[in-house]
Amino acid sequence: MKPVGRSWWVWVLALGLLAAGGGPSAAAGPEASRRVRLETTLGNMVIALDAQAAPATVGNFLQYVTEGFYDGTIFHRVVPDFVVQGGGLTPDMATKPTRGPVPNEAGNGLKNRRGTVAMARTADPHSATAQFFINLRDNPFLDFRAATAQEWGYCVFGEVVEGMAVVEALARVATVRRSGFADVPENPVIIQKAVLLD
Repeated sequence: MKPVGRSWWVWVLALGLLAAGGGPSAAAGPEASRRVRLETTLGNMVIALDAQAAPATVGNFLQYVTEGFYDGTIFHRVVPDFVVQGGGLTPDMATKPTRGPVPNEAGNGLKNRRGTVAMARTADPHSATAQFFINLRDNPFLDFRAATAQEWGYCVFGEVVEGMAVVEALARVATVRRSGFADVPENPVIIQKAVLLD
């Protein structure tokens, strides 16, 4: 969220409309934790996924990764001190078609803390498809509080474990308004390839 002049609920609403404890559970064993490398035009970042805490969400994300869906998409939304969001638009600002939504697993105990990765969605709690965001700060107001439309929250399903400096560089890029979208990087930041590591 912007530190001045905009209230948090505006950013929560905007986050949804564009789509759309800490990181992964320490109890998750190797079979429950997969890693994905996002190779971007700013550098690489590695995300550790928590399939134990968010099995449906991780399964959905991995299917998009293995299908090559994210290759060539952009980070289309950068809000300093809040989130960077991507995984659904191409550099010409076209929205890629997706599969159906996945159930919202935000009540899994994982929190929207700095460096965690969560699913973007619309105002419907169960509308997440492919877009995701990386928290640039602790954002507790995005966490699950109750099973209601207003308080369901945003499902955390992983954490950046390598390349947080790349995320921070992304957070500093100049942004413009483009094709009806706000906070779009002036120079496209492209996910060149998403690679399943293990």
